[in-house]
Amino acid sequence: MTVKKETEKIRSKEIPSTNSSASQIKEAVSGESKDDGGEKEPQLTDLPGIGPAVAAKLESAGVYDMMSLAVMGPAELGDAAGISPAIARKAIQAARNMLDLGFTDGIEYARKRSNVINITTGSKNFDELLGGKGIETRAITEAFGAYGSGKTQLGLTLAVNAQLPFDRGGANGKSVFIDTEGTFRPARIKQIAESLGANSEKVLKNIFVARAFNSDHQILLLEKISEMIKNGEPIKLLVVDSLTAHFRAEFAGRGQLADRQQKLNKYIHKGLMELAEKHNLAVYVTNQVMANPAQMFGDPTTAIGGHIVGHASTYRIYLRRGKKGSRVAKLIDSPNLPDNETIFFVTDAGVVDEE
Repeated sequence: MTVKKETEKIRSKEIPSTNSSASQIKEAVSGESKDDGGEKEPQLTDLPGIGPAVAAKLESAGVYDMMSLAVMGPAELGDAAGISPAIARKAIQAARNMLDLGFTDGIEYARKRSNVINITTGSKNFDELLGGKGIETRAITEAFGAYGSGKTQLGLTLAVNAQLPFDRGGANGKSVFIDTEGTFRPARIKQIAESLGANSEKVLKNIFVARAFNSDHQILLLEKISEMIKNGEPIKLLVVDSLTAHFRAEFAGRGQLADRQQKLNKYIHKGLMELAEKHNLAVYVTNQVMANPAQMFGDPTTAIGGHIVGHASTYRIYLRRGKKGSRVAKLIDSPNLPDNETIFFVTDAGVVDEE
């Protein structure tokens, strides 16, 4: 059985078929459906030396699952849990054995990726740019561009579309929106939802919003997301708008550049990447830009964050204004797609193909 057929088989079991598209949308955003339980995930208390009291200490330190513990060092775990290095080593080794963190062949890896979900952008042209189905889970999709290029509008549209059923291009789940620049607007969400024929109040209720006031707060919010997922929230999309705003403001000047990049690197790898992979959710981040003074010819627009952000993003998209009110999306980097560009529009209905 091919990976594609296996994926369709899995989704066909999860998605009840209905005739009315509008009823599908309303049912998807009602918040009544829940993910299948599936196989029980190993708990921290299953490890030697980790009792309920120690597990509670670990959770307060932001360690909620086996994977987070398995990648820790003995000293780090000992400090967080208040246990000896010998017990910490034993618990870490047991976690690694239970998770089977070694190598696997390509067939098995493809099978593990068969549950990757795609979320439509709302524009078929834009979806085609990203392989035909939109942004994907277990990946970080970065959009950078000047103000007014459509970065935030794409994030708001995705936050609504993530709640659609699978056969409508959604993930049948909820969204989290980390707002670092004060760009989240409930009225805009209602506008996009109503254009789909959905209940705007229920759509809003399925989007968890947090205003991050500095980089430390922004980092802390990722731990809250893990806690929410552990408590049963079917979160399938994380939007960070924008990724670099606080880091750029707090670490000013060349003297602090190394510190900024190190902190940003840890935030992306230990935070965003782990969340995306562990919980099979899509991460969409916006990024600010600057003009490169060394660029003599062509477009001098350069994304903030340098190589740290560039290498960390699975899909990297450059957005800019086009002719007659259009927007242009250019795919800069992807592990499996060629560089290309397309045109889309931002309207009352969010991101669409035609004005």
